[in-house]
Amino acid sequence: MDKRLTRTDYLFALMFIFMLVCILGAFFYGLKLGQLKSDEKYDKIIHADKAAAPEVGAYDQQVLVSYYHTIFLPFREFQNKWFEQMSQLEAGNAATDSAAVLKELGKIADEKYSALQGKTMPASSPLLVQSLQGYLKSLKLFSDALGSFQAKANGMSQAQLLDSIQKDPYFLEAKTQSLTAQKNYFEAILAWNGTLDPDIEYFDPANTANLDQWRAMNLNVKNVYISTKLLNNKSFVPFYPQDLTARIDEFITNGQAKKLNVNDVNQTMDLLLSTNAVRAGDFVKSKAKWYGNETLPQLPFFLSVN
Repeated sequence: MDKRLTRTDYLFALMFIFMLVCILGAFFYGLKLGQLKSDEKYDKIIHADKAAAPEVGAYDQQVLVSYYHTIFLPFREFQNKWFEQMSQLEAGNAATDSAAVLKELGKIADEKYSALQGKTMPASSPLLVQSLQGYLKSLKLFSDALGSFQAKANGMSQAQLLDSIQKDPYFLEAKTQSLTAQKNYFEAILAWNGTLDPDIEYFDPANTANLDQWRAMNLNVKNVYISTKLLNNKSFVPFYPQDLTARIDEFITNGQAKKLNVNDVNQTMDLLLSTNAVRAGDFVKSKAKWYGNETLPQLPFFLSVN
């Protein structure tokens, strides 16, 4: 017997289907909402982990020490030999073979250039990358200039040769490149210091520091100031920036600056340089007395005379 569905049956069926749709909709909405909240939760956790975990330092001590031994020290060995041989020429010994002196220096410059060519610094340490490039340019310029002077060296007096070397644009640019590289290295040391002391007070070396401002600087800020001034003054010298820093500190603390009416660091620096009052090792000699509480990386030139 064919039984027709009543209006009530249709209404009940429609209500059932509607409720089923609502239940399924609520289920999928809840599922989606749960996924969004879960994603948000884990996104926060991930970002929190990234914030909590310190990024590998671009200028951490290991990088600075590696740079010192593989790049800074080889150039320093050439630089020490340069000043040794220039002193030999300045002595005016007639038995000195000027061409042979320049040839030896050129050979050392070539050797150090070849050694540095194979070295790299991480891109995350741009100051060290720039410093390496500066030392490479410097050694290449020294090598080329020394080669060009060899042929004419013995045809000049040693005084004339030294004067020509001092004025030669290739030698001048070689020194400038090395001073720039040195400044970049000391800026990298200061960047390392900044990772340990976020409250460090920096000083723009483009400005002239008065004596009170100088006293307020920490040692690494002072060294960047000095390395920048050495570059600006084209002062290619046989000592380290920290040696000049130590002599300035001593000059001020002992009252000599006041006695001579010297009012800023640039004047003090010029006075010390013009009187040859700075020597390699001055910092190490006074380190225990003046710099016992300073934050320094474990680099050999802060530890011993070398």
